[in-house]
Amino acid sequence: MSQSRFHHVFLAQRTPLLRTLERMVNNRSTAEDLLQETYLRVTRALGEGPVEHLEPFVFQTARNLARDHLRARRIQSRTLLEDVPLEVVHNVPVSQSSAEDAVHAGQLLERLNVSLQTLSARQQQIFILSRLHGHGYQAIAERLGVSLSTVQKELKLIMAICVGVAENLDRD
Repeated sequence: MSQSRFHHVFLAQRTPLLRTLERMVNNRSTAEDLLQETYLRVTRALGEGPVEHLEPFVFQTARNLARDHLRARRIQSRTLLEDVPLEVVHNVPVSQSSAEDAVHAGQLLERLNVSLQTLSARQQQIFILSRLHGHGYQAIAERLGVSLSTVQKELKLIMAICVGVAENLDRD
């Protein structure tokens, strides 16, 4: 099956494909990203050999990508909760506005800044995009051209550094 035939099938089925993906992931932007990934994956598969039933192959590829996305999102949500030990969560102090707290917060920010400066440029970008700009893991991965797993691992490392800085300050 030629690339031009696939292009024709893809354009003809774009709207139903997008609707299918939107129903699965409940997000139009993500569905459009998955649609683009579907195009790339099918193009790559056609480069490796012929596909006998192209239209069902395209839809199955799209559905598989949506399932992978949903699975990664489920894992990500569990990872975020499981990465922080319960004793750390329970030891977060109740907010009290005092001069002592202000000094403590200033010291913490200063030490965090020093520690975060030791990160690689990519790690700093991941931290800024995630914690300051509120981007999701998938968006960060796509923006930086890295895997979702890389973003998760880097953020886990960065958050461990932040927790370590806070614990060390509390011990001092």
